[in-house]
Amino acid sequence: MNLPQRIPRRLAKDAVNAIPLRQFDGKIILVDTKEQARSAVERLLLCPLLGFDTETRPSFRRGQHFDPAIVQLATDEEVFIFQLAKCGKLSPLIPVLESEKNLKVCVGVQEDVRRLKEFQKFIPGGFEELTRTTDALGIEDRSLRKLCAILLGIRISKREQTSDWSRDRLTDGQLRYAATDAWVSRQIHEVASKLLSQGITCDEDT
Repeated sequence: MNLPQRIPRRLAKDAVNAIPLRQFDGKIILVDTKEQARSAVERLLLCPLLGFDTETRPSFRRGQHFDPAIVQLATDEEVFIFQLAKCGKLSPLIPVLESEKNLKVCVGVQEDVRRLKEFQKFIPGGFEELTRTTDALGIEDRSLRKLCAILLGIRISKREQTSDWSRDRLTDGQLRYAATDAWVSRQIHEVASKLLSQGITCDEDT
C-alpha cells in the first residue's frame, strides 16, 4: 500500500477533477438470495475490517421516502453487494451488522445505520465514522470523494448516485459504483490509520 507523500488539509474542486478517475476493478459478488446472504456473512465475519455503504432509491418528491435497497461490504479483495429485497431484508446480515469484532467504516455511518434500523430493527455493533480517523490527521475535507483524492490519489465518479437502486437487475455501472464506495472507505481507513501510527499528519501550510 502506497502512502501519500504529502497530506493537504483540503483540496479545491478543480484539483480533485484533475486527478485520474478510478473504480474498483476486483471481484464483485452480487448477493440476491437468503442462502447466498448467509454464506457471504459467514465469510465476512472472518474479516476484522470492512468497508461499508448503503444505497437507496432516490426520492424526487417532498415527503416521499424509500427503504434501503442494497448494502455493500468490502474486504481487502472483494465486495459483496446485498440486494435486500431478495435477501429477506436485513435478517441474514444481522450477525455481521451487530458484530463488535468486525469494524465497519464509511462516511456518514450514523445516517446509514439509522436508515437500516428503520428498515429492520437490530443492535449496531462495530460501526465507525471514517472521518473520525481522517479528522485526527488534520484533514478538513470530509466528503468521500475528496478523501479519496487526498489519501488515495484517485478520483471516484458519482454518476450513478441518483440511479434507481431498487431495480431488479442492477447495471454494471451501478455495481461498480456501489463496490467502489465501499472499497475506498476501507482503503482510506487503512491508509489513515497507518499514517497516524507513524505520527504523520497534514502539512501545516496547506
